[in-house]
Order: sequence, then structure tokens, then C-alpha cells
Amino acid sequence: MLVHPQPNPIAFSIGPVDVHWYGLMYVLAFALFLLLGRVRIKQPHIAAQGWKKEDLDDMLFYGMLGVVIGGRLGEVLFYRPEFFFHNPKEIFMVWHGGMSYHGGFIGVLIAMALWARKAGRNLLDVYDFIAPMVPLGYACGRIGNFINAELPGRLADPNLPWAMLWPGVEGPRHPSPIYQALVDGLLVFIIVWLFARKPRPRLAVGAMYTLLYGCARFFTEYFRVPDWEVSVAGMHITSGQVLSLPMIVAGLIMLAWAYSHEGKRTVHA
Repeated sequence: MLVHPQPNPIAFSIGPVDVHWYGLMYVLAFALFLLLGRVRIKQPHIAAQGWKKEDLDDMLFYGMLGVVIGGRLGEVLFYRPEFFFHNPKEIFMVWHGGMSYHGGFIGVLIAMALWARKAGRNLLDVYDFIAPMVPLGYACGRIGNFINAELPGRLADPNLPWAMLWPGVEGPRHPSPIYQALVDGLLVFIIVWLFARKPRPRLAVGAMYTLLYGCARFFTEYFRVPDWEVSVAGMHITSGQVLSLPMIVAGLIMLAWAYSHEGKRTVHA
């Protein structure tokens, strides 16, 4: 049986300023966005759309605001409204962890809509462009959660080779942040990246990411202790699953539209 290593959440200090691993994971996520973006704009069908390195830098600024503001507000509104109502100062202490993916997703969509309007680009094209670069950033965030010993998993069979004793929680647990980093992050990235290497109808790449992430997250939620859950027809559905269901439905609808007659008329070069 494994034991959570409980690393120091502070990576290093510069004078009175503590630099947290959780924050460094976000820096790594943004760096990967730029790196993957530079690879993506060299793909012939993407280069034909006129994407430039300057677009990446500009989008990153908007995306960072969307991730941080949307992710934090999602955590406040979707998961722990009562806690933050009584501790409003904690809303701004993002280094303590607590960022909602679904809130960040909405925040990025809004930020990209603003950028698309500024740049004179179609929002659907922007979403298709950035979708393959998102999953690895998500994986970085989940590694940050693991370092902070956040998001403990459900009870696991002690004979499971990777069952882990989690600080402050009784019994062996599934290391759910690692599951989500590997499945929701790495696996989704591989599939969407390969899918996006060829020309696809407008919105197909963004739809594929939306659908795959929703399905992956719905699955990995079975191994994570839920923040809250609801009962539907005798079945317990966790908070993450409730928030992922609209993504699954939306992904299916967007894929159907992308490959419809109307969608095919907007196939990327």
C-alpha cells in the first residue's frame, strides 16, 4: 500500500514571498499552451487559417484571466458557497487550491469570445484551435491538487497496488487526482490531438474535446469523494458528474452539427 508523500506545498521562497507548487503547476500549464500552440500553428491546415505566434501570446493573456477568475468563481458557486460566504477573504487565496474546472471552462469560453471579437475571428474557429491544447493544462492542475493532498479518493481495496493512505482521511484511498490527470488530462489530450491533426469540419475538434472530457470526468468521478451529490432514480450522481452531463450533451449536439450538411460547408482548409 502506498502512502501519500505529503510534499511541502511551498516549492521555494523569495524573501518574504512563498512560491507554491500549486501556482507553479498553473505556470507549467500556460507554458504548455504556448508550446503546443507553436506546434499547432505549423500544421498545414492550421497555418492556412493565418494563425500567428502573436495570436497565441494575446490569447494566453485572455485565457489566463478566464481560467483564474472563472475557475475560482466556479469553486465558490458550484462547490463551497457556504464556506466562502463565511470566509470571503479565502476567495482571493487561490494558492490554497480550490479551482473548479467547469468554472474555468466557462471563464475561458467568455475570454475567447472577447478575444475573437477583438481579433475579428470566428469564435468556433478559436475553440477548435485551442481545444487540443487544454487537456495537458488540466492535468497540471490535478497534479497540483495531489501535491496539496486535495480531492481524496473513495475507499479502495487494500490489495490494490496503488491504494494510498491519504492525510487526514481514514482507510486506503484511490489517488483520484492522479486518475483524473491521466484520464481526463493525458488520455483526452492524446485522442483530441490526434483527431485535430487532420482538417475537420468547423466545431468538430471543439466538440470532440467537450464530449471526451465530459465522458472522462463522469467516469473518474466514481473514484473521488464528491463535494456534494444528488439522487436520481435511486442513483447517486456527484457534483462533478452533474456538471459534466451538459458537456456530454453539448458535445454530441455540436458533433452532429459539425458533420451535418451545414457543418460540412465550413470544413477547414
